[in-house]
Amino acid sequence: MSGEERRAHIINYLARQEQPVSGAALARKFGVSRQVIVQDIALLRSANAEIVSTNRGYIVSPKSSSALVRTFKCRHTDEQTEDELNCIVDQGGAVENVFVNHKLYGRIEAEMHIRSRRDVREFIHGLHSGKSTLLKNVTSDYHYHTISAETSDILDDIETELAQRGYLVKPKENRKKDSQHDYECALPARK
Repeated sequence: MSGEERRAHIINYLARQEQPVSGAALARKFGVSRQVIVQDIALLRSANAEIVSTNRGYIVSPKSSSALVRTFKCRHTDEQTEDELNCIVDQGGAVENVFVNHKLYGRIEAEMHIRSRRDVREFIHGLHSGKSTLLKNVTSDYHYHTISAETSDILDDIETELAQRGYLVKPKENRKKDSQHDYECALPARK
């Protein structure tokens, strides 16, 4: 199989998947090294393929979605991360990404695509295995999540639950209100 044929098979395979597929799994499936897969993904992206890289692998971004989205500004401790994510998926939402607004680097974003408690467990396991640290740690725990859900009622329920748990941040009254749905929260002191 030529590289061009393999890339066509890769994009078709990913388009049929509901969950991200790791580079190693793609390498096994197509009989090449993981590095070849990384290069193929880069070539596909340069040809405008909508492939998203997550902490669990690659997935094709949906062309159109009936889901609604809302962005929430949050703040909590590292230990509260699992509870925050479970709170969102338990209400029927999906955590599409996390981003921070760094004063020097600007917006830094990572795709998440967390839709279930299983996804949350895998994400937390990755953190505990020492692979990386949370993005929120570069901005004193402040971060944003883009959340998708099938209805605005679900998004409202997520907002209410996150606010009740103290994870949402409300902008100061003298700051210009943006499109975020934010609430004040008290963050326990960091250890």
